[in-house]
Amino acid sequence: MSDRLSVSVVVPTRDRPELLRQTLDSVRGQDYPGELRCIVVFDRSEPDPSLVSGDPLRPVEVLRNTRTPGAAGARNTGLLAAATDLVGFCDDTDLFLEGKIAAQVAVLEEEPETEVVCCGLRLFGPGIDEIDRRVPRPRVTYAELLRGHKPQLHPSALLLRRSAGLLFDEDIPGSYGEDYEFLLRAAARAPIRQIPLHGLGLRWHHESYFSVLENAPLISEAVRWLLGRYDFPRSGYAHWGGKVAFAEAVQGRRGPALRWIGRTMRARPLDARALLALAVTAGVPAPLIMRGLSRIGRGM
Repeated sequence: MSDRLSVSVVVPTRDRPELLRQTLDSVRGQDYPGELRCIVVFDRSEPDPSLVSGDPLRPVEVLRNTRTPGAAGARNTGLLAAATDLVGFCDDTDLFLEGKIAAQVAVLEEEPETEVVCCGLRLFGPGIDEIDRRVPRPRVTYAELLRGHKPQLHPSALLLRRSAGLLFDEDIPGSYGEDYEFLLRAAARAPIRQIPLHGLGLRWHHESYFSVLENAPLISEAVRWLLGRYDFPRSGYAHWGGKVAFAEAVQGRRGPALRWIGRTMRARPLDARALLALAVTAGVPAPLIMRGLSRIGRGM
């Protein structure tokens, strides 16, 4: 047994058995000499006991989400069950790429003041070319995060110290944006460390449980919850206000959509999300806009 820090990777899953096995293979195949445990948390679906493994260095544990249904409760179930030095996450659609865990552990071993490490992302999937999302700076502060969501800070790219005691907020409606809110609280303690390695394969797919076309009311509610919790600067308010505007426009709620478009543009004139919301209120089909964004590896 290596004397390196022990790691648990929490894999929340729901009705994706084939993709889940690919995810587990990518985690267990990491070239890391220390203990690397997988904790698979089944959320609103039946656990698969065939996944359990007693391998001393690469064990797999299977749990049922016993907390709030959704990503926040599932991740917390795994976090609270972990007994390792470090905890990471990997959604059941994503893959760990070569060297991810080793590189992140090295940073946490060398920098005792650092609590959370993130790596770069490589988008892949049908219909798009592989796209690397660069890491713009080595650290992200709380003030920078308040200015808007950073897509490179994906929950599957995180590794954190269990001793930090951080949990995801399960009060967020539908667990939408729970990862961003989690990072805000983490960054308030210490800046989020970023490394340039593209260690996460982020699968760009059409099976998201947070598609704005199908979940616009939930997204609008969750973002308004977030806006009520934090004192955002103008740029951060515009980022999230534009999401509400688009979600309201998708529902055909012209009045609320126009009000949120106005609020967003007062904070940031010509905000892209507000303009797209305006296009939807003018009659442009929202699915057409979303297909165009998907082709370039972007979401709303």
